[in-house]
Amino acid sequence: MWFPLNYLLVEALERYHHFYGEELRVECPTGSGTMMNLREVAGEIGKRLARLFLPDVEGARPCQEGSATCAHDPHWKDLVLFHEYFHGDTGKGLGASHQTGWTALAARFIQEWARSRERLPESAAGPR
Repeated sequence: MWFPLNYLLVEALERYHHFYGEELRVECPTGSGTMMNLREVAGEIGKRLARLFLPDVEGARPCQEGSATCAHDPHWKDLVLFHEYFHGDTGKGLGASHQTGWTALAARFIQEWARSRERLPESAAGPR
């Protein structure tokens, strides 16, 4: 998965939502039966992109899959590398690990994820 292309997809969905509004709804994810407007679909994709860089309850980040050092070592656990591209199924970072240009667009999605969690009641937000 190449991050810049996904970022552009999110922006396009947001713009189409601005034009089509709430009436245009699509199934997301496909096969789920859940209907969303294009802004909601863009938000869902953004959350999935943010999750590549966010630690799970055990401290592991999908972008660092297979690296126990990055997940648990106190000196390395907060090191987040912005890879050139990511494995489509696991999220593991692949290619060059210094792509702080395009891939740093992840900051937008992480910020939006954090803002959405701030609006949730503590019981609904889950572990932080």
